[in-house]
Amino acid sequence: MEQAVPEKLSPFASEPIGRLILKFAVPSVIALLVNSLYNIVDQIFIGWGVGYLGNGATNVVFPITIIALALSMMIGNGGAAYLSLKMGEGEADAARKGVGNAAVLVTVVSILLAAVFLIWINPILTLFGATEVLRGYALEYGAIIGAGLPFMMISAALNSMIRADGSPKYAMASMVVGAIINIILDPVFIFVFHMGVRGAAAATVIGQIASFAVSVLYMPRFQSVCLERTAFVLNGGTCRNIVTFGLSSFITQFAITIVMALTNNLLALYGADSVYGAEIPLTATGIVMKVNQIMIAVLLGIATGVQPIIGFNYGAKNYKRVKKALEISLIASEIISIAAFLLFQFAPMSVVSLFGSEDGVYNEFAVMAFRIFLLLCPLTGFQTIAAVYLQAVGKPVRSAVLSLARQILFFVPAALILPRYMGVEGVLWTGPVADGLAFLLSLGLLLCEREHLKKEHAAGPERI
Repeated sequence: MEQAVPEKLSPFASEPIGRLILKFAVPSVIALLVNSLYNIVDQIFIGWGVGYLGNGATNVVFPITIIALALSMMIGNGGAAYLSLKMGEGEADAARKGVGNAAVLVTVVSILLAAVFLIWINPILTLFGATEVLRGYALEYGAIIGAGLPFMMISAALNSMIRADGSPKYAMASMVVGAIINIILDPVFIFVFHMGVRGAAAATVIGQIASFAVSVLYMPRFQSVCLERTAFVLNGGTCRNIVTFGLSSFITQFAITIVMALTNNLLALYGADSVYGAEIPLTATGIVMKVNQIMIAVLLGIATGVQPIIGFNYGAKNYKRVKKALEISLIASEIISIAAFLLFQFAPMSVVSLFGSEDGVYNEFAVMAFRIFLLLCPLTGFQTIAAVYLQAVGKPVRSAVLSLARQILFFVPAALILPRYMGVEGVLWTGPVADGLAFLLSLGLLLCEREHLKKEHAAGPERI
């Protein structure tokens, strides 16, 4: 069996934890931020070039992007976690197979998802809350976005494993290249060629193709393992491990799709009976969710950056370093969450105004949506780190339960009950209700795991 790099030479085992987290988390944050900004940039240019109905259409298409991201993160983060743990345990051959199998698996899954979406695009858009007013825009935008899904998914999955391989800056660069191309082409296609929402979609896909190309070019350059041809032969056991390790990431992202589809339909239903109408609540809340995704991207960036550090040291039984990495990442995440809370509560109009100039009723609902829906967003940082920590230490079931709880077990019942008594405003209150309950669950699970870590530390000699 091929031997892993000796632990004393591994930066995961020797470098100061704070410096390691900066090294891995900052590029990871930037990469995920860039990925989130694809949709935000589209919305800004569409808001000024097409209007809020164009933005409403992108909100209807957005769930398919989240599904694609959920699958790519499941495979990519699963492959990354598997790589880190196996290298920490000294099983380089298994780690190599994990990377190769993950690359093939995400390619197959991405092509199948794109085909399903393009074939059944009309009923899928209806499921995601498309009204007849928005359908034309949504079909134009969605057809192009659907065709580009494989490029986005493969790039996102490879980036997770590239970061775990010790090259977070390269992963960041691949995303930044695509984002810059998207930002340049958006105004050209929308304002110069007058392509409307089709132009925004085309700019996004061209950027994703560029990121895909840069990510694929890294494959022969993997440092921790040598990717021979045999690594790309699918193995059932390896694929199951990858999916299991990445299940929490999938549930976290896929649950957002369920939340968005349910929320869109409820906003259209109860909004139609309010002074705002159906389209204003659907569009404004969609913007709130996408802006919130920027905060989530930063939190996930910290979490995915610290994941290989925790995974390697847990596998190598360096429990002091595991604890230190967890503490630093929790503090950093809470600082980000609180800063976002202050912006959303005290200056929401500064964010709303980025997406176009609309009338008073639209602005009124958008400000209310920011303040209510994101009322308990300071708790999100704790939940995010807790879920990824459990995933990194090889406890995907607990991580999956935590991820599922916020988006499904708590959010869905609240969304079905509150609007009946509070109307369209009740849809907004589901956010803080779910956040509060999920925080309590994540606190309990993390305290339980902390006690387990203490027992592991006391049970035997720890590697230093």
